Amino acid sequence: MENREAAMQHGQLLAKSAGEFLIGGDLRVARLGFGAMRITGDGIWGEPSDRAEAVRVLRRAVELGINFIDTADSYGPGVSEEIIAETLHPYQPGLVIATKGGFMRPGPNRWVENGKPEHLRSACEGSLRRLRLDQIDLYQLHRIDPKVPVEEQLGTLKDLQVQGKIKHIGLSEVSVREIQQARTIVPIVSVQNRYSVTDRGSDEVLKYCEKEKIAFIPWFPLAAGRVSGSESPVRRVAARWKVTPSQVALAWLLARSPVMLPIPGTSKVEHLEENVAAAELKIDANKWQELDRMALAS
Repeated sequence: MENREAAMQHGQLLAKSAGEFLIGGDLRVARLGFGAMRITGDGIWGEPSDRAEAVRVLRRAVELGINFIDTADSYGPGVSEEIIAETLHPYQPGLVIATKGGFMRPGPNRWVENGKPEHLRSACEGSLRRLRLDQIDLYQLHRIDPKVPVEEQLGTLKDLQVQGKIKHIGLSEVSVREIQQARTIVPIVSVQNRYSVTDRGSDEVLKYCEKEKIAFIPWFPLAAGRVSGSESPVRRVAARWKVTPSQVALAWLLARSPVMLPIPGTSKVEHLEENVAAAELKIDANKWQELDRMALAS
C-alpha cells in the first residue's frame, strides 16, 4: 500500500483490487462497495450536516472504482436516495444501486417494521421516483415483519419483479431457515446481515450463502468504529502492520469469503479513501488465522 497516496491522487480504481462478484448472475460489482446510510443527519434522520461533503463522498466513491452502492428508503427517510440521484444520475454503465424497503421511521433512531403489501409497494415506488430509475437492480426486504405472513411480503416483491420494477430480490437480517423459506417463494440473490471480525453471529448464514453463491453483504462491518478501540485486537494488529484498524477489519472480511461484499459507509472523503485502500491490503493465511484467533478470544 506504499503507492496509496499516488493512486488516490490519480483516481485509480482501487476498489477493483478487492476482486469482483456476480450478483444474481448478471450484476458484476467490485467486492468493496459503499453503504449510504451515513450521508444523512444524526439518528439517520433528515439532511446531513454537510450536504456538499456527502456529494463529494459519492463522486469520489465512483472515481475509486466502487460500482455497488447500498441504500434504503428509510435512510433519512428518503434523503440518502435523493442525494445519490442528485449526485450520480444519469448513472454510469455498470453502477448498481441497491435499496431496501420494510421500515417506517417515526423519528430519529426509531425503526418500525412494516411488511404490509401496500407499504412495500408504496416504498418501492418512492425509491424508483427518488432514485430516478425505471427498475431497481437489487431490492431488499429490510426486515421480515413478524406481524405479516412472509408469503405476503415476498409475494409483493415477486409481483413488483414481474412488473419489471425490481430486477433482483434480497433479504436482510435473516436466518438460514428464513432464507430457505423465502427461496420457495422467490429467487434470493443477496443477504445483508450484521457481521464483522468481532461479530460472527451470522457465520452459519455466511456458510449457506457461500454454498449457494448468494452475495453476503455485511452491514456494520466496522462495528461503528469499535474495531479501533484501545482494547481491540484489530488495533494491535493494525499497529504492527502499519495500517489502520478499519483497513484490517475490511481486509479480513474480503479474505473471509469470496461471496463477501463489505459496504463500509462514511460521510467524509478522507474516511472513504482510507476504507477503499483496504482493497489492496492482502492478508496471507498465517496473518488471517492470527487475527481470527485474537478477535475470537477478545
